[in-house]
Amino acid sequence: MAASSLKPVDRVEILSLQDNYIEMTATDNSAVVTRAIPLQDGCFRLSVLAEHGFAAVVKTGVNGGTNTMLFDFGFSENGAAYNAKILGVDMGAVEAVALSHGHNDHTGGFDRLTALLGKRDIPFFVHPRVFRKPRYLKVPVRDMKIHFSPLTREQIAAAGLKLVETSEPTTFLNDTVLFLGEIPHRTDFEKGFPIAHYQEDGEEKWDPIEDDTSVVMHLKGKGLVILSGCAHAGIVNTVNYAREVTGVDKVHAVMGGFHLSGIYFEGIIDRTVEELKKIDPDYVIPCHCTGRNAIMAFERALPGKFILNMAGTKLTFTA
Repeated sequence: MAASSLKPVDRVEILSLQDNYIEMTATDNSAVVTRAIPLQDGCFRLSVLAEHGFAAVVKTGVNGGTNTMLFDFGFSENGAAYNAKILGVDMGAVEAVALSHGHNDHTGGFDRLTALLGKRDIPFFVHPRVFRKPRYLKVPVRDMKIHFSPLTREQIAAAGLKLVETSEPTTFLNDTVLFLGEIPHRTDFEKGFPIAHYQEDGEEKWDPIEDDTSVVMHLKGKGLVILSGCAHAGIVNTVNYAREVTGVDKVHAVMGGFHLSGIYFEGIIDRTVEELKKIDPDYVIPCHCTGRNAIMAFERALPGKFILNMAGTKLTFTA
């Protein structure tokens, strides 16, 4: 595939409005890592809220200018919006929004978080399969089904966002961010979520979660910064597709959910770690759905490259 129109940037900043871990006593701030310490009058007054889900504000910087986008919305109704307020995030600066996929741990906070944006007709990038329903996890216990509550086009219109549906790689935010679109499944071990299903015309089908995607930035001289939601397509598939689409082989940072938690995925932890080691990113930052065992495996295998993410953490990558 030909290289995209993605422009190299001088700076990428990712502030996690929601992730499933928080440690208010962390003291590992650096040029890259800034931990959240919400203080009022010199005292701890408010804690950042952690939950299973993800949302982030992403900023790109070029020639002294800054562009800002929102990626995902977290799980609960209030969590990400609450964190945005206590962290002092200027949500009015957001110029575009993108959704990684249509599961509740990425859409649950949509109404409260978009309310902070104001109705400004800003573009909202999604894969068309985000609206597929009904979708559910078919758990092999008493034939239990756990249903997802997807966003609706009516919700999006009510929020004042301008819906952009695309399955193709698409640049936005002045061509500083790439919405990766539908990710091909090419590895022999990243096979998707076996218990995910949907119904179509009364027939139950396995859900390949085609709407799963990521956003990609190109940091000048250092390589790609890839931010996934859950990486249901597989994080190795995701990274390799980002390299293919952009024509940039070097990867500076891989961040986001890698979906390696639980009995269906822990068997591919070692292979995933080994494949990412071959890609050799400068930083690996696994987030909410990666799972404790996988996160520890990455930390052991890549101690100089591993960053533990938290709700409220800001990561700054500079050229």
